[in-house]
Amino acid sequence: MNTISEAMESYEQLSVSKTQYIESMYERYHSILFQYADRLPTTEIKKIEIEDDRVTMTTRSRGIRIECPREDLRTVAIEILNFKFYEKPELTIIEQMLLDDCKVLDIGANVGWYSLNLALSKSASSIYSFEPIPQTYEYLVRNLSINLIQNVKHYNLALSNFAGTTRFYYYPQGTGNASAANLSGREEVQTIECKVLTIDEFVEIEGIHTIDFIKCDVEGSELFVFQGGINTISRFKPIIFTEILRKWTEKFNYSANEIFEFLRKLGYCAFKLVDRQLIELSTMTEATLETNFFFLHRENHEHLVQKYCTSH
Repeated sequence: MNTISEAMESYEQLSVSKTQYIESMYERYHSILFQYADRLPTTEIKKIEIEDDRVTMTTRSRGIRIECPREDLRTVAIEILNFKFYEKPELTIIEQMLLDDCKVLDIGANVGWYSLNLALSKSASSIYSFEPIPQTYEYLVRNLSINLIQNVKHYNLALSNFAGTTRFYYYPQGTGNASAANLSGREEVQTIECKVLTIDEFVEIEGIHTIDFIKCDVEGSELFVFQGGINTISRFKPIIFTEILRKWTEKFNYSANEIFEFLRKLGYCAFKLVDRQLIELSTMTEATLETNFFFLHRENHEHLVQKYCTSH
């Protein structure tokens, strides 16, 4: 009996006695409900709801409801169950640095963790969320809807250094690894054609007059996103928060440090977050363990550098 349905079918077919069925169901399945009840107080998840054909989790601090994609091993709510929190230090310092009426690009929004939190913590903000994978985008839209979010505009497209379409690689067990390169190397990976724009084109089309913050997590193609936004970044000088993994950038045939150099030429300094403090670094090396980085403009963010940063 591998599933609840199979166990129920076995009882209905009289393969086991009623007593055996009751004991087996509790030991194998129902007791897990109480294990989660014991686990939740140590995590950012306060409540798990099981409804018809869906599982939704609610966060402790803001009451954000997140519908979980079936089969995804690392969707944000599952990550919180596994590791208690999800990028809490990063989110905390981002919210401290941003004003309430900030303008935000959430590039690679996935199911909406950063968009949801910033929309609620910065009530006067305008957030533009981008998720190219249609299945994941559906969950982003659902999560914005069930949380009654009004200040997020969402787009089923990718951002890069060109406009058109491109192939993305996607598998349901790891939606966060969806990328324009086959990062997983899995044979069962699916391919999807996705619409692509540049940041500069998007800003012009939407008539956006300022950008205060860019969050970019696109599984290796971050450099291309910034190249496609060179005019926007040069003009508005936003805070940039981005994931950079050497193993992923290599899949796109460039060095992770090319991102550092590209943004340095635009007046930015790079920082890693250590013990709630931003520490400046010039390049990534084999000894660099961090994968999330902040880029602050030397002139535009001088006040933030003085407040949050130390040299390293």
